[in-house]
Amino acid sequence: MTLKTNYLGLELKNPLVPSASPLSRDLDMAKRLEDAGASALVMYSLFEEEITREEEELEKLWECQDIGHCEADDYLPVHYDYRTQREEYLEQLAALKESLEIPVIASLNGITASGWTEHAKELQDAGADALELNIYYVAADMNQTSQEVEDRYIKILKAIKAEIYLPITVKLSYQFSSPAYLIKQLEHAGADGVVLFNRFFHPDIDINRQEVTTTLMLSNPYEALMRLHWIGLLYNRVHLSMAATGGIHSANEVIKLLLAGADVTHLCTTLLENGPGIIKEILRDIKTWMEEYEYESIEQLKGSVSQMNVTDPAAYERANYMEILKKKEYSPGSLSEK
Repeated sequence: MTLKTNYLGLELKNPLVPSASPLSRDLDMAKRLEDAGASALVMYSLFEEEITREEEELEKLWECQDIGHCEADDYLPVHYDYRTQREEYLEQLAALKESLEIPVIASLNGITASGWTEHAKELQDAGADALELNIYYVAADMNQTSQEVEDRYIKILKAIKAEIYLPITVKLSYQFSSPAYLIKQLEHAGADGVVLFNRFFHPDIDINRQEVTTTLMLSNPYEALMRLHWIGLLYNRVHLSMAATGGIHSANEVIKLLLAGADVTHLCTTLLENGPGIIKEILRDIKTWMEEYEYESIEQLKGSVSQMNVTDPAAYERANYMEILKKKEYSPGSLSEK
């Protein structure tokens, strides 16, 4: 039995890849993830917006350093000793590459065309094995059309592909009028893979203080179904790598997503909640399931329950709401099977 899979042209020993999270900030934790069986590691994201803001603040600091009280100079940092977030990220990437045997995928979140390409080249030079473009963009401008939003993604991808040779995967949200069409356009523009789907962290309202607040909501297994739906539709209709992220907590979700056609599954919440050891448990449960159903490899089972390979392809497209309710009998407080 082999759990090997191919993702972005990289041969991985299994389909379990820790996704972008704070866990990759610590070398010891990254090593523990590798020892537990992780086949690759996606680093936490480098945000161009944070880099730009930091550079602007530092520029003001250096310009104003000699203005005011001379005795305050000793309390201000010396600019050539200060390590920026960009420098820290590149150093961490280099350290991870030196410490780990598994591939390391850098994650970049940019806001300007020049910023995307400049930082992408730096990540390549620092030794990244691949690049994940985390295009975290909320289309809140009412004067911007859906086509303009999608063109933004294509433009960013093409600009970076023209400058680097690393395999590139694009992390998308589900909030597109036609995700399948956009993914096909990304493939034509040179994308080597897509990650489905990004999770937006929505604002909340504190009703006592009547203020907008931010709340960190971890994923739950139900979220994996949306990923399964679209991967099952796309399998064998696009020829790029597909990663599923969001709601993957156990071997059950991993197996379902592989059956739908995913090449790899990205883990985050379950690692934050259970630690690196959960990877061993998931791998063990995958092997047990494969033995029971007589699968010899991940490649053999991959996509076997995609839309193209099931007896009822319409199940992937049908609006199931009415069909499901026909099988239910409603009574106050519960829904029960007929």
